[in-house]
Amino acid sequence: MSFPRSRGILHALIITLGLTAAGPAAADTVRLKPDRPERYTVVRGDTLWDIAARFLESPWHWPRVWTINPGIRNPHLIYPGDVIVLRYVDGRPELSLLRQEKLTPGGGDRSGGTAGTGGDLRVVRLAPRVHSEPLEQAIPTISPEVILPFLGQPLVVGERELEQAGYITVGLDGRIALGNHSEFYARGIEGEPGEHFHVFRPGPELRDPRTGEVLAYEAIYLGDAELLRAGDPAKLVVTEVRQEILPTDRLVAAPPRPPLPYYFPHAPERPIEGYVIGAQNAVGEIGSYAAVALSVGRRDGVEEGHVLRVLYRQGRHTDPLTRADYALPHEESALLLVFRTFEKVSYALVLHATRPVNLLDLVSTP
Repeated sequence: MSFPRSRGILHALIITLGLTAAGPAAADTVRLKPDRPERYTVVRGDTLWDIAARFLESPWHWPRVWTINPGIRNPHLIYPGDVIVLRYVDGRPELSLLRQEKLTPGGGDRSGGTAGTGGDLRVVRLAPRVHSEPLEQAIPTISPEVILPFLGQPLVVGERELEQAGYITVGLDGRIALGNHSEFYARGIEGEPGEHFHVFRPGPELRDPRTGEVLAYEAIYLGDAELLRAGDPAKLVVTEVRQEILPTDRLVAAPPRPPLPYYFPHAPERPIEGYVIGAQNAVGEIGSYAAVALSVGRRDGVEEGHVLRVLYRQGRHTDPLTRADYALPHEESALLLVFRTFEKVSYALVLHATRPVNLLDLVSTP
């Protein structure tokens, strides 16, 4: 098969669509969407999930249809300007990712190779037409603003961890409830002026609904504060508030802001079953783009990037003819993308909810 040539170094990733299910966790076939495009050019603001959903009925099947090209250092990354083309070869559908590499001032390209280093990278001399351009950042799996608030927070802590942290005593001028820009005093913290802290409140125990085992202790994120003056008491100011901050709430030194991770959505390789046991900052019903805690973690085989489904119980029904009582099947209500894992619990983002998610809903492989 040949691909059209263009200026620069052109790489083609061949993504072959399997027509039958593969692997123990794949209960259905990989299907193309009826309204799929024949060609799509990636633009800034796209996400991997959205692009996968343009072509596939089940976006998490993306890894099953992706063939890695060893000539590209990060073959799973997709950039604005890349063109995804649907083709048929010998009756089989294929998705081809066409990439025109952009040369950097040092002669390298964003695939990680360097002109003249050999391998499967061809040196293409285009001078004096070659010009340097800043590299585009790869598109994220999901929108950054959705996931970033949850990446720098502990979410779960050890049984005594928050008890040993610094704590708020009172606001300036005796103020009790603290909001944005409120100054306050705290004890038990160390640091230099200008350092930042997260404000937490001890949350509920997270238990396995089946066994009663305490899996973790949730930390409720309330906001951020900056140290103004060290000492005992120290003086701080609230820089961001998510919920009302009160005396005895805890202060934990804020780690450096983490980079946005690249999650590769995929179905687990083995069956996983658990429950929704908590929801971060959710008020009322749990809908799309809410973060939920799950009763399964690394010890159960859960990985970041795993896609799971939420099932709601329909309960039992009385047959209108026989009058016998029988159980209705569970129905899917949402899809989840796991973004942080701990030993016994994990946190996932609700990506697509057809009905509200509730605590103690079932979670399983798709």
